[in-house]
Amino acid sequence: MGRVLTVSGNIVIDVSPDVAYRAVSRPSDMGRWSPENLGTAGGTGEGPAGLGTTFVGRNRRGMFRWVTQCTVTAAEPDRRFAFRVHAIGLGRPRLRGPIATWEYRFERAEGGTRVTETWTDDRTAWPDAVAAVFDRAVTSGSTFAAFQTRNINKTLRNLKRELESRAEGTG
Repeated sequence: MGRVLTVSGNIVIDVSPDVAYRAVSRPSDMGRWSPENLGTAGGTGEGPAGLGTTFVGRNRRGMFRWVTQCTVTAAEPDRRFAFRVHAIGLGRPRLRGPIATWEYRFERAEGGTRVTETWTDDRTAWPDAVAAVFDRAVTSGSTFAAFQTRNINKTLRNLKRELESRAEGTG
């Protein structure tokens, strides 16, 4: 069986699609919800990101830290936000190539907005066996699909907790 290249998760958050979209479309804030992302490097990703915006994401997994170069590929307010990760490095994103695409969809649902987060592995040129060895080495034994499924679920729970808490504070 070949590797799984796309995984997603969703959650209903008791806020409007506008509120959810505005939160997720600010890459600098992602570090508040993600178990791996730390937000963006200074001067990138501030404010809502529009189509074509580039930003440098800061990441960590255990003691290991790295940065990624990302470009926004969809910015449809209240509906869809996506970005492509296309470079990676330790201090600067020097190694270029297709890495991953992250997408968020926002749909009205009973109880608020259904937010769906999807990760797509863009390393399609990598042989499955090479990807499997690499993935297990950098995720402490998981495939990236299983690892990202856990990350997505945690990110969505954290996003829900924060946005609903903010909404309660203003109501």
